[in-house]
Amino acid sequence: MSELERREGGPIAEELARRVKLVVFDVDGVLTDAGVYLGVTAQGEPVELKRFDIQDGLGMKLLEEAGIRVVIISGRVSVANRVRARELGMELHEDDAAQKLPVVHGLMEEMGIGWEEVAMLADDVPDLSVFGHVGLKAAVSNATPLVASMADWHTTRGGGHGAAREFCDALLTARGQLDEVVEAYVRERTRP
Repeated sequence: MSELERREGGPIAEELARRVKLVVFDVDGVLTDAGVYLGVTAQGEPVELKRFDIQDGLGMKLLEEAGIRVVIISGRVSVANRVRARELGMELHEDDAAQKLPVVHGLMEEMGIGWEEVAMLADDVPDLSVFGHVGLKAAVSNATPLVASMADWHTTRGGGHGAAREFCDALLTARGQLDEVVEAYVRERTRP
């Protein structure tokens, strides 16, 4: 794969894609646009809102339909993260100290897999402890230069604006599973 294809959302290398058994998604800057809207209610209770792309969630569900484990890991503890993960029925791990590596190590031990079988979609420095090890490193188009320079593959879309869906579709395409998974998803939802 050429550097141009890597940088412009070209295909993911099949040999990388076929090994993947676990995909890790960061939240802020990957599943969201990195914006956090803070306020307070009339009673003085804090309120935090984040924008999530609905199509990203479906892409993540399609990965699960293909037999890939999907986890969301955030370096921030956030009610908005929990609401979105619950809505998707996805596994969420939060750590306000951004200690993501022990979480991923635990998941790998539980699954009996190695780093080459893990993929991550990332955007910034808090992701690096995990990102530096995974077998398939993917970065959103607006990732920081350090993360972008390490990535095997880049989205053409920014975090919170369809980047996760683009990655999910590209991963399933590289594995030769996208059409099959989409057909199964539609078939399941068109039963009488």
